[in-house]
Amino acid sequence: MQQRLALTFFVCAAAKWPLRGQPKHVDAVPASFDCEMRKLAYEYGKKLIPRMGAFESLYYALDLDSAGCHVASTGKPFTGPGAKLPTKAVFVAVDGRDDGDGTEGQPLKSLQVAADAAAQRGAALVLRAGTHFLDKTLHLSPLHSGLVMMAYPGERVEISGGQKVQVSWKPYNVSGANIWVTDAAGWEEMPALHINGARATRARYPNMPHGIESSCGYGCMIDGGKGKWTPPDFQKYGNVSFYTDKTSQHYRNTTHDWFNEYMIGVGGLCSVYDPPVSYWCSENPSGGGAFAFRTPSGLSFEFPNGPYKHAEDARLFVWRPNRWANWMFDVAKYEATTQNFTFGRGGNQGARGENTGGDFFIENVMEELDYPGEFFFDKHAEKLYLYYNGTGAPPADASYVVPRVQVLVNLTGTQWNPVKDIKVQGIHFSASAPTYMMPHGVPSAGDWALDRYSAVFLQGTQGTLIDGCVFDRLEGNAVMVSGYNRDATIQNSDFSYLGGNAVAAWGYTNETRTDRGRPGIILANAPAAGVDGTDGEHPLRTTVQNCTAREIGLYEKQSSFFVQAKTAQPHKRLKTLTPSTTSRVLSNVFFNGPRAGINMNDGFGGGDEIAFNLVFSTCRESGDHGPFNSWDRQPFLTTVRLAGEGSECEDVDEDVDNDDGSCYYKTHDNFLVYGGQAMKNDFGGHDNHHYDNVDAYVDHALGVCETIAGHEDYFFGVALLALPLFAVLARCPTRSPGTKYFFFSF
Repeated sequence: MQQRLALTFFVCAAAKWPLRGQPKHVDAVPASFDCEMRKLAYEYGKKLIPRMGAFESLYYALDLDSAGCHVASTGKPFTGPGAKLPTKAVFVAVDGRDDGDGTEGQPLKSLQVAADAAAQRGAALVLRAGTHFLDKTLHLSPLHSGLVMMAYPGERVEISGGQKVQVSWKPYNVSGANIWVTDAAGWEEMPALHINGARATRARYPNMPHGIESSCGYGCMIDGGKGKWTPPDFQKYGNVSFYTDKTSQHYRNTTHDWFNEYMIGVGGLCSVYDPPVSYWCSENPSGGGAFAFRTPSGLSFEFPNGPYKHAEDARLFVWRPNRWANWMFDVAKYEATTQNFTFGRGGNQGARGENTGGDFFIENVMEELDYPGEFFFDKHAEKLYLYYNGTGAPPADASYVVPRVQVLVNLTGTQWNPVKDIKVQGIHFSASAPTYMMPHGVPSAGDWALDRYSAVFLQGTQGTLIDGCVFDRLEGNAVMVSGYNRDATIQNSDFSYLGGNAVAAWGYTNETRTDRGRPGIILANAPAAGVDGTDGEHPLRTTVQNCTAREIGLYEKQSSFFVQAKTAQPHKRLKTLTPSTTSRVLSNVFFNGPRAGINMNDGFGGGDEIAFNLVFSTCRESGDHGPFNSWDRQPFLTTVRLAGEGSECEDVDEDVDNDDGSCYYKTHDNFLVYGGQAMKNDFGGHDNHHYDNVDAYVDHALGVCETIAGHEDYFFGVALLALPLFAVLARCPTRSPGTKYFFFSF
């Protein structure tokens, strides 16, 4: 399926940004070019998001306050007419009363009570200033259709999933350190702690000099080669059941011998997922570095501050080798004499497996509370410890908030009875609880595993609008567009300091008889129906526009600003790109993330448009791609495809990284800087066209694989700026003589 990456300003890296994994030539980039490029990116970002004014976060991310490349931070925020108070409204306030009448003079207190009252009265729900702490999720059902939930004009309104901790600090170790303790009776766990709105760092080794909210790049980890990894236990969950769709009419016929058949495995080591199914447990997973899923079952390492008294409470964060994703493991068993950890729950946070782990760290043990800004909750003694990053005692009047509620607002209906036309406007969302240890599933056959949790969750909706909202310091995903959704729009909103993804769209097919995402429903024709995407249980026409996103993936490193799987766009072919065209990812500014900025996990239906974006400083903690990455290893049947048989494909180290099976990408009118390759297409990809782009300071112009006649890749009309020579890197054992490339350079 044709995809477009059009009129997009992608920046891969800047010369002084994290160096590991960067193209070899970056150090040779003239300082004058690098500086002017960053200034151009700053002006472009301000033009895309005028409401940000001077856009200070972008200014500092581009390092424009440095002596070597300095420009003034200028610009005034653009403000429109602003929201107006509805003539008919139910009001809710932090100091309201649920026995009130919901008028402005007698506001309600509970968001759920107020939302129900507003729906019954056909009124808007207006939130007054302050932080509305939730003790449980706000549910909006089909009965709430048409509801406008908005902040009172001109007031700052926050919905928090946290709960305040009442503290009475007493000295614990204030001679050699500055550690204080307070009673915290009644708490079962504290996986995260926000102090005056910013995260403290859970006690860990190695330490993070600037705290968890500041990326260490490739640092702050233990080299995976220094640990001794216990091999996978291949019989832990019994045998896997293989299924391969042999229906010839379902085959793709344009990828030679790559990814022609739909295939999955159910059970076996993929029992760590829910539902317990994955392409990576199928009989013949293929592609770059492909083999059946597995993870190590333990680790031995002599931590300098070990052995630990309560290692059973520890959690290990482990990169997969090559840093394609990370796993989290709780400890099932600990041998103090050998410091051997046997893994229990976890290992389900990425789709690709390995026999050993990569770089790692440990957290949540008292012995590692040794650095300013760290905290530790002793659940056995019900005490909270804080290594205060200041002098004297921690302030008693500060706000100490523990995230408790994972989903703040849940809009859930069905395809046959959807939640319609909900509008959420001008609200700040914060302190949703961590979800990285919750059940994950493997969406299609990309490298991802995802959890169907988010601060704002959509399933079974039509016409949802999220407008002018702020998603800040959420411990998991911000917005999840799950299953049946039509015309969801997220616009004019800002995402920052997230544990997972900013926006994820993820549909369903029937791969197993039950799925936790659709409780109580027996699914028909599984697993054969896994190939069938014609039942409508997937997002269509999802739009993310005029948004900013930065500092994401603080916990789950396989996170992006936008990711989609089993998701499609329009029913008609888009001939041209115009401001009125329905677009998927349009006019956004994304920077500072651990993996690819935008990710397409498959080519389900296709027709996506990604245009007018500024994307840079991605893959800060990993390698292999950059601003954009796609896969398409699994064929699907859809009713929304634009061309070809079966499913069509999606369109960056790389500028544009079209991984295994990706096809029909039209990548054009982009300014792409510092990539390892301008165009990368490997392992069965085809029909990808890279044209009318400026590619500056790349190691190679393109890396390609063999294609069959009539499905060649094209590379033409490209300005190759300062490339020493026209370099082609063969990505596969052979390169098709049919691959086309035409170029000019200056």
